[in-house]
Amino acid sequence: MFLAGIVGALLVIAAGVLLLDLRGDDEGRKAAPAPSPSQSKRADLPAGVKCEGTGCAGKDPEEMGCGGRHATSPSRGLAGGTLVEVRYSKVCRTAWARITGGSLGDAATITSAGRSETATSGRDGDAYTAMVPVTGDPKKVKACGTTAAGVKGCTKPAAG
Repeated sequence: MFLAGIVGALLVIAAGVLLLDLRGDDEGRKAAPAPSPSQSKRADLPAGVKCEGTGCAGKDPEEMGCGGRHATSPSRGLAGGTLVEVRYSKVCRTAWARITGGSLGDAATITSAGRSETATSGRDGDAYTAMVPVTGDPKKVKACGTTAAGVKGCTKPAAG
């Protein structure tokens, strides 16, 4: 009997707390802010990808998760013996220039959506630029390279 009384009292207390909570005033409470469009888009991005579009502009493609398996090379070219590529990430909607097989001081520049980024290779002859947003066909994005000796070359859409 004593146990039934305690259980009954606990039920009454729990019901009172629930009723007060449901009917309580909203002072001091704020609705959670609605997510901004960029936040809701971020939920759709694959694991490890941290930005997309203009939110990636000027950022490192590897650090933002846009490189690796998320990137392709829609165009390539040569500046002397240095390979110049446009790297494109469909998931991030960005591109960046990459140079490989070059010499110390070789440079690459990419321009898209009114933004340009440049990178200069180190001792290993490799470098890549920060990202630029891409709004159209990635094959139309051009990157150009200049070797330390002054030889210039730009990318052209890759076959296939």
